[in-house]
Amino acid sequence: MRLLVTRPEPDATRTAQALRAQGHEVLAAPLLSMQAIEAAFTGPYAAVLMTSANAARALSAHPRAQEFLRLPTFAVGTRSADAAGGAGFTDVVSADGALADLASLVASRFAGKPQRLLYLAGEDRAGDLAGELAARGVAVDTVVIYRAVAAERIPADLTRALSNAQLDGALHYSRRSVTTLIELSRAAGVLNALLNLAHYCLSDDVAAPLRVAGAGRISIASRPEEVALLGLL
Repeated sequence: MRLLVTRPEPDATRTAQALRAQGHEVLAAPLLSMQAIEAAFTGPYAAVLMTSANAARALSAHPRAQEFLRLPTFAVGTRSADAAGGAGFTDVVSADGALADLASLVASRFAGKPQRLLYLAGEDRAGDLAGELAARGVAVDTVVIYRAVAAERIPADLTRALSNAQLDGALHYSRRSVTTLIELSRAAGVLNALLNLAHYCLSDDVAAPLRVAGAGRISIASRPEEVALLGLL
């Protein structure tokens, strides 16, 4: 298949390599770039929570990073857990699922205890991890440590590929990436071509903007993990 990947780097390149190894042709066109934010921390904290690999990458550049690397760290899935390990975290546990799975895992360890936990968050995020945990008796400080910056236009090679029907499908990992792709495709006059593709989405939430825009062929991964997403192909 001829596939489009728009997720930010370095994940776009990694995903493209995995798809090419399976025999697919890939156009990697990242539409979001990640920018670390100079976050301020209070503490002390008993553990670190993260729902994205970008959180680990952003913290690695923070001057206080060393204070947190040895704390128990709970990640939403395998990719974020791997990124945490790569950033130097030494005690990492994956919830192997979605935000609700992470909340359940953390609550099973910390519910009713007096410690505060640190959630390393993005500026735009789906769900309310701190709120879910507060309802279960877990105190969490949410600290925004990175933001996703959208491109101003889609790359010329993507415009050409859509205009000339050179793509069969697109993989989607985040609602923000999907929204950006739809807006920029509309501005470039290729929205109809985009909506005619087969769309493979990590979750129902990711797929929602595509449904609203009128895409007809949408497939949802059985679990919000890349292995399940690639299994749709």
